[in-house]
Order: sequence, then structure tokens, then C-alpha cells
Amino acid sequence: MTETIPSTGRPTPPRRPLPLLGHGGNRSALTCRYRCGDACFHDVPNTSRGETFGDVVAAGISRRNLLKVGAVVAAAGAVGVLGQQPAAAHGGRGSARGLAFTPVAPNTADAVTTPPGYVSEAFLRWGDPLFSDAPAFDPSAQTAAAQQRQFGYNNDHLDMFDLGRGQFAMVVNHEYTDEPMMFPAYDPEAPTAEQVEIAWAAHGLTVVVVEERRGRGRGSGALSVVVDHPLNRRLHTTSEFALTGPVAGHELVRTSADPDGRTVLGTLNNCAGGITPWNTWLTAEENFNQYFAGADAVTDPVTRERLRRYGLPGGSTDRRWEQFDQRFDLAAEPNEVNRFGWIVEVDPMDPSSTPKKRTALGRFKHEAAYPRVTRDGRVALYMGDDERFDYFYKFVSRDRVSRRDSDHNGTLLDNGTLYVARFTGDSPPEEILGDGALPADGEWDGSGEWIPLVTSDDRRGHVSHVPGMTAEEVLLFTRQAGDAVGATKMDRPEDVEPSPRTGTVYIALTNNTARGTGANPGPDEANPRTANKHGHVVELVEQRRDSGAGAFAWRIFLLCGDPADPSTYFAGYDKSQVSPISCPDNLTFDDHGNLWISTDGNALGTNDGLFGVATDGRYRGQVKQFLTVPHGAETCGPLVQDKRVLVCVQHPGELDGASFENPLSHWPDGGTSIPRPSVVAAWHERGRRIGDA
Repeated sequence: MTETIPSTGRPTPPRRPLPLLGHGGNRSALTCRYRCGDACFHDVPNTSRGETFGDVVAAGISRRNLLKVGAVVAAAGAVGVLGQQPAAAHGGRGSARGLAFTPVAPNTADAVTTPPGYVSEAFLRWGDPLFSDAPAFDPSAQTAAAQQRQFGYNNDHLDMFDLGRGQFAMVVNHEYTDEPMMFPAYDPEAPTAEQVEIAWAAHGLTVVVVEERRGRGRGSGALSVVVDHPLNRRLHTTSEFALTGPVAGHELVRTSADPDGRTVLGTLNNCAGGITPWNTWLTAEENFNQYFAGADAVTDPVTRERLRRYGLPGGSTDRRWEQFDQRFDLAAEPNEVNRFGWIVEVDPMDPSSTPKKRTALGRFKHEAAYPRVTRDGRVALYMGDDERFDYFYKFVSRDRVSRRDSDHNGTLLDNGTLYVARFTGDSPPEEILGDGALPADGEWDGSGEWIPLVTSDDRRGHVSHVPGMTAEEVLLFTRQAGDAVGATKMDRPEDVEPSPRTGTVYIALTNNTARGTGANPGPDEANPRTANKHGHVVELVEQRRDSGAGAFAWRIFLLCGDPADPSTYFAGYDKSQVSPISCPDNLTFDDHGNLWISTDGNALGTNDGLFGVATDGRYRGQVKQFLTVPHGAETCGPLVQDKRVLVCVQHPGELDGASFENPLSHWPDGGTSIPRPSVVAAWHERGRRIGDA
């Protein structure tokens, strides 16, 4: 069992300073370089002059639309959460059901820290064998062949499919690799072929069966890997993926290795995801741009602008993959980059199936994809584009979900309409000062509309709703389509999660330190803080609570940061009784309807963690920290079960100066070991339900 430090109620003394770099949070330069290609040190890709909703209100544009969205607010308020009054007077002792634990204090420990009475264990680590023919992990003797049969690096999204009898098919993606921390004597200017091939194998996806481990104490939440289970599977950078939908076969996805434009090798930089109603797994390709070299060699102005809008770097990449496979060199293969940036659908119950890249869902830096069934039985899929000043999207399928026909369900994400969101505030723009001060009506709220971008239909033909762009161009260059229709520029929309109880959609906006700086857009009611380094959470209610609706109401649920900071807001809850929280990233719900938030890049100088917060009732807005992860790590996943919490601990020890020879974390193995990204289970030592008193 790995080290667990129960909370004492006092912060743990810092082990070392944690630099406030990168995305305005607690990210090291190493994180910024290898995770997202220094995205926040480059110019903001979105230089469009699209209207913000402040512009819409100020100019009096589209009075019909403003009247329409005003009616949406009234309708939504009549049926749900947006009709509640702010909980300004709420406070006092106690906790919401499912959140009755002593909050973990902020700390910088090199450990997973849980509340008193809870324990944790890292039960699956980078390099652990999934098959008996894979060797035990030896960091000094790695091979690509071994890594393809072992658990990959930097685990991010996690979910479970219940197989019965205490077994689960666990799905995990592997976002990126930290080569200086992975390999001895690593030279970033001259990596070896073997190191590159290991990194290719360490990216991708894992399906692995785990089972509850008995005999570890009453009600133990411990899990073990079932080595050699028939469902176990690794998908990596040289595995085959199929392009489906309108873009499949298009001239802009054809390459010399794939002249048909239908088969892609690999999936890159996978982040969050979701489970479909027909029991498949969706995973999102995010910062794919950083793997492709040579954008500065492109001379065609249209192509150059397309590459710029997606943040493609000039010159060499940090990993130098282009030196070992020309498909990562835009000068040699200009279309290969267009084959990444999609939502990927995987059938974890069929290890022989080919994963699908669903092009009808649009191409951008997908952070997540979470479905909800509409009133008439179709599927709606919510998606965020994780970039400063980029957009929030929804796809609604043409056809209804079938309870019996899996072949039919396999076509649902290829036919439907892709929308982008425009948020409209209900306060005068002059009341949004950028300092977190509430407008006169006491809330940041308003209404919005879903603007159609493209309808994919393999029967009647694909239709673009954006003048000057074909349907295929809208899907390949979705950011430019959003620019053209004046979508609202958001503060890095990352994970999104609809409440399984109410249908209210929660959007994690991690941060945006560029808002209101230089020539960048200033604050607006949906993104009300200048230089927003702590991020916020927005809740959205569809008209008539139907995910197929064309309009919605919204309001800000949390403005994150130190509760002592006057710019923070916790749904009106007493700020003296909440945990500090910074940079919300991944979201999930428990069976009680509480929202759980994991953080990435905590800008408060302490470790990232996992937080529970009630979304309704007298405790609405009471944020409570359940665990923290080791220094240098971010908290991913997460998944909250009845008696178990699971998180992915990604990039532990990813601090400036860290290397294989100089590890700055020794979690989870201790001693002088190098850090290993791992999946962690936490549970109550007496077998109680999570959050029961």
C-alpha cells in the first residue's frame, strides 16, 4: 500500500517551491513543454473579431434573438436550478449527503493525502504488465515491445464497465509522455529511435479488467489487475483507427501511406471522455498540434492560416518524432495533422474491433465528450475546446438510440448536427468589471443559443450552415467555423458533465490568464474575471430541460480561488466554510447528485486535488477537498463509486529540474525510485460508503 497522509487540519510544510508558470497556474515549464507544446507562451490562436455577448447587448443586435433567449431564462427558471435564488445566507455546520468527511488541508506532500478514516492505494502504475508475456517494469531497460504490453504513461481519463462478480473493464487513456523523466541520459536534441518508439507505445489507450480484492479488511476498496484477461488491450501510436463520417476519404485526410484517407495510425494526446448509452467509450484528442513539425515551411496562405488557428509550431517539435517518421513532418505529409483532433469511439467489449474517429463531431482540441439522451431519444454530445478564447460545442444525432440494435447505434455519431454556443448575459456590460464583483442583479447569468455549424447526413447529403465553407471544411476546421458565426470566447472549456439527476450541464473552465490583457478580449458575464488564473464552473440548463433544444439558460456556479479573495464565489455559500480550489479540470457526479471536481495547475501554491460540492439544497456551493495528489502531479479521472473513489495521478514530480537522474518525486514506489503515473483507489477503512459520517 502506498503512503497515505490523513489530513491533520493543518497544511503540510512545503517540500520545495512550486513555480507559478505556464498556464497561470502551478505548472512547471516541463509540464508546459511536454503536455501542450507551450500553448500559453504562444500567441492566442483565436484572433477572430467575432462578437462577444457583451458586444451583442451593447449594439442591440438581433432584438428577436434577445427576446427569445430572455424567454428561455424564464422557462428554465420555472423548471429547475436557474430559478433558485443564490444561497447567500447558506452556511452553518454539516454537509450534504455523500460529503460528510473532514476536508483535506492544502499541502505539498509527495503523497496521496486522504481524509481521516480513509486509505488509498496505487494499484496500476506506468509499466505494469497487462499480459503475462510482458516483462516486469524496469525503467533502465525499457523497450517498445514491452511498453505495448504494459500500462502506458500519464493516465488521464478513467471509467469503468461493470462486468459483474466484482470485475470491471477499466478504460484509461494516456495523454502524453515526459521523456526527460522517463529515460536515462535523455538528450532532447537527439533522442534515440528506441526512446521515440517507447514514447509512441506509451501514448494511447488501455482497456484492462480489474477486480475487487478481498481479504484486505472489511469493505476494502482495493482493486487488482486481471493479467491476461481477454478484454485487456493496448492501443498506441501505431495501432489502426478508422475515420468515419463526412470527412472519411476526403482529399485533405489522404496521405502517401493512406491514399484512401480512411485508416489512421494512432491517437494522440487523449484527455477526458465519456460513456455512451450503448456502452462504448468516447475519448478526446486534445493538444495534437505539438507533434507535427514544419508549419513554417508551408507557403499556401489558406493552409498557413488553418495551421496557425490550430497552434501548429514552426520548426522542429520538442520530441523530434518527425526525424523517425515523416508523417509528423508537414513538409512531407501536409494532411497527416488533419487526421488528429477528433473524438474517438472504442468498444471495450470487443478487443478485435477497430476504434473510430468520428469526424461529424468536429475537429479541435477536444477535452471531453459527454452524452445525454434527448427527450425524443436521440443522443446529444457536449464538448469543450481546451484553448484560451475557444468554444463550447454540442452535437445532436439525427437518429434515436436503439436498445437492441448495436449496428444502428454504431452510426449515431456519424449523422447529426454540430452546434457551437453563444452565451448572452443579462447584465449591462459596464457592470462586468473584471474583478469578480457581482453585477447588480446578484448573479452572473443569462441565456444562450446553439448556433448550427453543419448537418451530417449520409442519406440526404451533408450541409454546411457557415457561408463560404463546405460541410467537410466546417468539420476539419471547426474553430474557423465558430469564428465565422460569432461564438462566445471562453476561458478554456475543459471537461463537461450533465447531472444524471437534473440534466443540468456543468462546464469546467480551467483558467485564462490572457483575458483582458494586451489586445485580447476583456471580461464578459460568462467569463467575468480579467487574468483569470483560477478558473470557474458554469452550469447550463437546456430549454425545457431537453438536450436537443436550440436554446439554454446559464449561470456561474463557482469562481474558483482562495475563499479569502473577494473575486471568488461559491454559489453564494459561506466562504469561510469552503476549501480553496483552483483550476477545475475533470468532472464527475456521485449517486447523491454531488459534483466532484479534479484540478490541474492549482495556482494557490499547493498540490492539485479532488473536491466534492453539493449542487442544490442548503449546502449548495460548499466545496470540500477529498484528496490531494503528490507534488508536480495533476488529478485526473475521476470516478466516485458507492464505496470507492478512483483517480488518475498524472505526471507526479513534473517540476522544473526534474529528470530521470534527478527525480523530484518518488511516488508511488518510494525510496530513490523515479515517479510513475498511476491509478489510485481510495476507500473508508471501515467499509463505509464514500462521504457517510
